[in-house]
This record gives sequence, C-alpha cells and structure tokens, in this order.
Amino acid sequence: MVVGWREWVSLPGLGIARIKAKLDTGARTSALHALRMERYTERGAPHVRLHVQPRQRDEGRVLVVETAIIDERTVSDSSGHRERRIVIASELAMGGVRWPIELTITNRDSLRFRMLLGRSAMHGHLSIDPDRSYVLGKPDKAKLKAARRARPAHS
Repeated sequence: MVVGWREWVSLPGLGIARIKAKLDTGARTSALHALRMERYTERGAPHVRLHVQPRQRDEGRVLVVETAIIDERTVSDSSGHRERRIVIASELAMGGVRWPIELTITNRDSLRFRMLLGRSAMHGHLSIDPDRSYVLGKPDKAKLKAARRARPAHS
C-alpha cells in the first residue's frame, strides 16, 4: 500500500477511531502521545490507563484507554535524548487493512503529531511517497465503532 508521509490512522483495539500519524522511516519505534499514565495491576499483570488526546488543540476530547503493558524500553528521540517508556500492543488500521503493532507511550505535546509510526510497524505493509499526504483519507468512524464493539474486552 502506498501512503503519504502523514496519514489518518486508527487504533481500534484502543478505541481510537482517528489520529494523525507521521510516518517516519528514521524512527524504529512507534510512539503514542498520552497526557497522563497510571499504572495498575489486573489479574497479576501490569496494565496502564492512558489519557490520550487524539487531536491537537482539542483539549475537551480526552480518551481514557486501558491496556496491558507488554514491555518497557529505553528509546532515543531525534535529538539523542534517552527515555524509559512503557510499550503496549495494538492493532493499526489504515486503508482497510489491519495489522498488530507495538507503541511506546510518551508526551508528544510539543510535537505536531500525536502519533509517530516507526519503520518496525510499517515493515512489509507500507511504501511511503514523501511528496504526498493523507492519501488514504480519514477512517470511517461508523465501521470502527462496529469493529470495536465486536472485539474482546481485554487482551
């Protein structure tokens, strides 16, 4: 699938119907913006409650997402700053296709995009045309809501 350097994507497993993502082949790891994170334990396994603001400058819309923590990793950003981050798993939906990805959680408030899609998540699925943007258009909210209702409550 050929996509632009920025696209609307969905994270149906997290209940995020639409979020703008920058597709960055220079970044290995994908990242999702969270305003706040609260760790907790469920059935003996580490989980996190995330307060996600999917749209920049829309402070009235914050989604609360609960999911399992699958790992913690040290990640270097583009300026070389190293940060220990929680890693979660989710399904990514783009252009009618879905596949599992891993995301680190961080505060991206000062950045233009609430999500960064790194090359590990793109491998084997996407080709990027750096001259294009939003090739796939916005995800269909109605279809995503129906798919979300059909998914299991917890992984």
